[in-house]
Amino acid sequence: LDLTSLILSENNLGLDIEVFNQEMEKQKNRSRKATKVVAGDWITLFEDDIEEFVGYSRLECEVKISKYRQVTIKDKDFYQLVFNLTPFYPEGGGQVGDIGIIESFNETIEILDTKTENKLIIHITEKLPKNIDDTFLAKVDKTTRLASTSNHSATHLLHHALREELGSHVEQKGSLVSPDHLRFDFTHFSKLSDDEIKNIEKKVNQMITKNISLEEYNNTPLSEAKKMGAIMLFGEKYADAVRVIKFDESLELCGGTHVKSTEEIAAFKIVSEGSISAGIRRIEAITGD
Repeated sequence: LDLTSLILSENNLGLDIEVFNQEMEKQKNRSRKATKVVAGDWITLFEDDIEEFVGYSRLECEVKISKYRQVTIKDKDFYQLVFNLTPFYPEGGGQVGDIGIIESFNETIEILDTKTENKLIIHITEKLPKNIDDTFLAKVDKTTRLASTSNHSATHLLHHALREELGSHVEQKGSLVSPDHLRFDFTHFSKLSDDEIKNIEKKVNQMITKNISLEEYNNTPLSEAKKMGAIMLFGEKYADAVRVIKFDESLELCGGTHVKSTEEIAAFKIVSEGSISAGIRRIEAITGD
């Protein structure tokens, strides 16, 4: 604000703009340095063509580290580990990555986050195991996973309720699914009224109390999913085989984790609704406790 006032001053205007530009360039350089990521070379322990994700059905399994590397972020060292298989869900489809631990007879290593890079599932830690060749028991943090899972299933129910209440023009434009809340962006032309918000909440909670069972269709041909009427995100590129998630009349393509039945969500409450751009609204909501 002081620099802006400087620019608008009547005296030494040209000099003040030069000073302002110099200061802004310094700030940009500091920002670049703060976010700079330096990644080392991958160290391969054994070749493994397929890193299988088993986390839809299991939260624990034995794993071996197939490769690892050191990365430096904001002058702090971390390690990225790749396993031969994993129960950890990597960040994607709006859902945050799993956290948890891997443990052997000798030690326990905390998994801080899980992401994907070049089709690899990467587990982020602050330290390497002392015995890198050990077999480890990988354990997903159950509390955070189940909370994220409930919120993800709730976004599907919310999407269905929005289309029922507001019309079929409603399309998903973004989402965030974390353990403590969910965020859902959608197309709509006006602010939601109090009655509309109440009706949407009511519809979602009715689906929760009906205890609708999950119907899951893995490796479904994309053409077959279209025939089923599954909702797809406009502009999204899908593989030839997809995963379809169905809760009664809610039918969507999705790679995230979901409850086995809607009763597990327990309760749904909208905490905010507003505009984020022209024709795009955002709802934030919470579930469970």
